[in-house]
Amino acid sequence: MSAEPPRPQSPASEQILVERVRKLLDKAARTDNEHESEVFARKAAELVARHRIEPDRIADRSLPDDLGLVEIEVGRGAYVRGRLDLLLNIADSHDVRMVYRSTPQGSVATLAGRRADLAVVEMMYASLHQQVASKMAELRGATGASTQRQRRAFLFGFSNRIGELLAETRANVESSAAESDGTDTTAIVLRERRARVDAFAQESWGRVRSASAPSAVLADGFARGVAAAERVDVGRTRLGGRRSLGRGKR
Repeated sequence: MSAEPPRPQSPASEQILVERVRKLLDKAARTDNEHESEVFARKAAELVARHRIEPDRIADRSLPDDLGLVEIEVGRGAYVRGRLDLLLNIADSHDVRMVYRSTPQGSVATLAGRRADLAVVEMMYASLHQQVASKMAELRGATGASTQRQRRAFLFGFSNRIGELLAETRANVESSAAESDGTDTTAIVLRERRARVDAFAQESWGRVRSASAPSAVLADGFARGVAAAERVDVGRTRLGGRRSLGRGKR
């Protein structure tokens, strides 16, 4: 009986596999433990064989090492588009590009950007999603369906306001940096950095199809979500200055 051929990988998934193999090979080369080196090398070889990765892909490091891809599982159900919207707003504020795809297990978002920014987006999304999920759980409607509609609207309102707040903070930080610089250097650096990320995302993903717009939400639930976003813990100091996550009164 012949082996079942592997399913084709999307460009983004294949790039993530290539990065995983590279990391395993790097670990194998760095460790002084012979057993660990063998384990890392064997895992890398298994990935290459299973997914039929071309050896030239592993050796090619023409793209800058500070750029990478990350996948985040967003789940399924009535709130998945709201979660994706929250993740997209966070990603946009950190010059990280995002696409998503549906799988039998749920939606998966793929992020492309500078590795330092990807780490912050992951951390911020995990924190904000946990906070909004806790607040959504407190909402109750007259029926299960009305509860779901209220929670969905709340999530979109929360996400929308978080995006606005992060965009405002980013604009203020970049404006202050430009004023203190006294030249166009800051703007030029930011444009070049964003252009590099855009080019990397385009090469990684290829052609991307636009998603349909989400359906309308309840106005009162949306407004409550907006109000809740004003009070959450969000790391504003990380924007622009690329420092660390801190607490901000929202």
